Amino acid sequence: MKKILLAGLIATGFMTTTPAFAALQCGNDSSGFARWVDEFKRIAPANGVNPSVVEKAFAGVSYNRETIRADRGQKSFKLSFDEFMRKRGGAAIISRGKSMKSGNASLFASIERRYGVPAGPLLAIWGMETGFGGFMGNQHTLSAVATLAYDCRRSAYFTEQLYAALQLVARGDLSTSAKGAAHGEIGQTQFLPLNVVRYGADGDGDGHIDMVRSRADALASTANFLRGHGWRAGAGYQPGEPNFSAIQGWNAASVYQQAIAHIGARIDGQ
Repeated sequence: MKKILLAGLIATGFMTTTPAFAALQCGNDSSGFARWVDEFKRIAPANGVNPSVVEKAFAGVSYNRETIRADRGQKSFKLSFDEFMRKRGGAAIISRGKSMKSGNASLFASIERRYGVPAGPLLAIWGMETGFGGFMGNQHTLSAVATLAYDCRRSAYFTEQLYAALQLVARGDLSTSAKGAAHGEIGQTQFLPLNVVRYGADGDGDGHIDMVRSRADALASTANFLRGHGWRAGAGYQPGEPNFSAIQGWNAASVYQQAIAHIGARIDGQ
């Protein structure tokens, strides 16, 4: 686990040493969170984070109980495919996705030229994640990520995410007041912070990666994520076809993977 953590921190541009992280005591309720924050703020500058960024980022951070409830209560992925499609409004996503594809034809053509990913799966992800940007979450992003970094269940994984979030704050791509989903997912297609660092793309050419306000950035980043997970231009993306493995990289739940492939195909007219 420590090797995985170190690899991720190298990827984000931050370095750490084992003793610094060994000093952090995770917890399963709010009682130790303030102490954990104080300790994290003490060691973060030694791991490459500007102290002013740490202070700025943590100024509004608090233990997020809604995040913990969401983390303990993920049940929709246990549904059958048909149940999942009904719950997620699959038919409505297909219908609106076709309209969004037509209305943003030049953007999707540009993305496909650059990344090899057609509109269908991008629209399927966009529609399922946030209703095409209609609802991107109402939880304080930095609080959510810090809470999960402190929580014992997946502390190492979300400590990586927290360092990535601090990198985004430092470069001006994440507001300290930003709100998103309960696990710290950001923007129109709900990227975790480390995925923004790894795959974020400036789709509109303004010099920043704005996953919230720029659909071009969000969709280009999503295409870049899929390409980074093995997407091959021109290959199929249904189960058993070459690009389905890239879709599997988006979400670990098989029913979610099937829904992306099915909705994407309907939007693409397959």
